[in-house]
Amino acid sequence: MHSVPFGPTGRRVPNVVAGMMRIADRTDEEIRALYTAARETGIDFFDHADLYGFNHPGGGPHLCERRFSEALRLGPAEREQITLQTKTGIVPEEWHYDSSYEHIVASAERSLRALDTDHIDVLLIHRPDALVEPEEVARAFDDLESSGKVRAFGVSNHTPRQIDLLKSAVRQPIVANQLQLSITHAPIITQGLASNMGAEPGSATLDGGGIVDHCRLNNITVQAWSPFQKGFGDGVFLGSDDHPELNAELDRLARKYGVTPTAIATAWITRHPAGMQVVLGTTKPHRVDEAAAGSDLPLTRGEWYGLVRAAGHLVP
Repeated sequence: MHSVPFGPTGRRVPNVVAGMMRIADRTDEEIRALYTAARETGIDFFDHADLYGFNHPGGGPHLCERRFSEALRLGPAEREQITLQTKTGIVPEEWHYDSSYEHIVASAERSLRALDTDHIDVLLIHRPDALVEPEEVARAFDDLESSGKVRAFGVSNHTPRQIDLLKSAVRQPIVANQLQLSITHAPIITQGLASNMGAEPGSATLDGGGIVDHCRLNNITVQAWSPFQKGFGDGVFLGSDDHPELNAELDRLARKYGVTPTAIATAWITRHPAGMQVVLGTTKPHRVDEAAAGSDLPLTRGEWYGLVRAAGHLVP
């Protein structure tokens, strides 16, 4: 498993992350099998959110965090071997965002109880809050850090200016920004390629103003969520009839490298020099193994750009 720098912390972390978004209805045995598969491939970084499990029948916020801890019952020594990351800021009741001091601190406290741990390694603000007050976020981060309850902080789905606004008050480094990215849903990369092409649809600047470059310049680790999704909630592109050219190229490269198309799709993200982490959403251990095989797969520049074109993006 290849490792990448984690923000400015001086730590290195695996470039593939096990996402726990879909474990609400998994049995203890299935969760343990997923965890074991991750650990055996070298993945020791697990991604949660207070929201995950909210829409499960009989569930609610923090359900996936709780299922994780109930199934694994990690002892102190094993707990220190892994990184637990969670998120806050989305409120499912009257769906809205809340980055107030009170909500961040209360949510973190509930996550600590659900995860059955005395500290959260990384806490992310899940979505940009149009009503954000940076001083409120800063006060929450300060209190959570000084109490030892949270060790590092980051964001998710934030633009460069939204990050800069937070940094006007927040004194802790922003270590990560979790963003949607796959070969087919790649505006944060591909719109930069077409930015000077006039009438081309991709020439519009919809990528948040160069967020990947902003993260590289500011030592913020990009975490790619939904790495195999066609778009937002459209299903996966792997094997999809909607993307025959892309799947043909994925199959060709998979044969060349002796891996699966899942590994090639993973490698398309890990090949980027930003040193990104790929956040998996699968609950199937064999899919974890397949993705992990792309952790350090050396796609050539021609192969990388060939996948961009095969996915239908403009490479002028």
